[in-house]
Amino acid sequence: MAKKSGGRTAGQSIQVIARAVSVLRALEGEHTGLTLAQIAQRVELARSTVQRIVDALRAEHFLIAATPTAGVRLGPALIRLAASASVEFDQITRPIMAELSQRLGETVDLSVLKGFSAVFTDQVQGAHRLRAVSAVGETFPLHCTANGKALLSLMPEAQFEKFLRTPLTRLTPATVTRAADLRAEIESVAKSGVAIDNEEHTEGISAVGTAFHDPLGRSIALSVPVPTTRFKKLKPELIRQLLVARGTIVETLGPVSED
Repeated sequence: MAKKSGGRTAGQSIQVIARAVSVLRALEGEHTGLTLAQIAQRVELARSTVQRIVDALRAEHFLIAATPTAGVRLGPALIRLAASASVEFDQITRPIMAELSQRLGETVDLSVLKGFSAVFTDQVQGAHRLRAVSAVGETFPLHCTANGKALLSLMPEAQFEKFLRTPLTRLTPATVTRAADLRAEIESVAKSGVAIDNEEHTEGISAVGTAFHDPLGRSIALSVPVPTTRFKKLKPELIRQLLVARGTIVETLGPVSED
C-alpha cells in the first residue's frame, strides 16, 4: 500500500508535482503569458484543475499576472531558483569530454554553430605524441569538417538551402564541393547521427563528429580528430564511444527549450 503524505498517497503527490511542472512548461517562452483556458488546452487538464495549480504557483511567485485583467506568466521565483542552480555549460561537458579522450587516447573537441561556421569552444588534448590539436576560438567551415557536417544535419531546411547556395571551397583533394553531394551526405548524417571527415579539411587528419541541441536550443558539436594513419583502425570504436558521450551530455543537460 502506498504511503500517505499530508493526506495524499505518494502517487497522488507525484501526480500533483507532474501537473504543476506541465503548467510551468506550457508557459515556457510565452512572454505575454497564457489564459487559464489556453493552459488547460495545452496540458490537457480540466480548467478547474489548472486553476488550483495556478493559484498555488502564484502564491509562491512561480507565476505572476500577465496583464491586469487575465492570464499568467512565469514569475521571479523561477529566476532566483535558476540563479541558484546555474551551472556553466563547460562544467557539464568537460568531464564527459575528458573521459572520452581518456578512453580513446585522442583529442576531443566541442564547437558551436555561429552563422555558417563552427567555432571551437573547448578541447581536451589526446595522449598520443602524434595528435590533432586546434586552438579554442578557431573557426572552421561546415562542409568539410566532421563537426561542421554534424551541425549541418541539425540545421532547419530553409537555412540549409541557403547554406548550399554559398561557395563550397575546396581545401583538399577530398573536399566535397558539389551541393547535391553534400546534401546527400548530410541526409545520411541526420539518420546515423555521425559525420565523417576523410581528410576533407586537412590532409593527414580525419575525424568523427556528432551534434545536439543544448537546453537553450543552440547547435553544439562533439568531435574527435585523429591522424589518418590510425583513423581507419579506430573508426568503429571512435563512433561507438562518441555516441555514448553524446548521449551522456544530452541526458545531463536535460530537455531543449522551444523558445
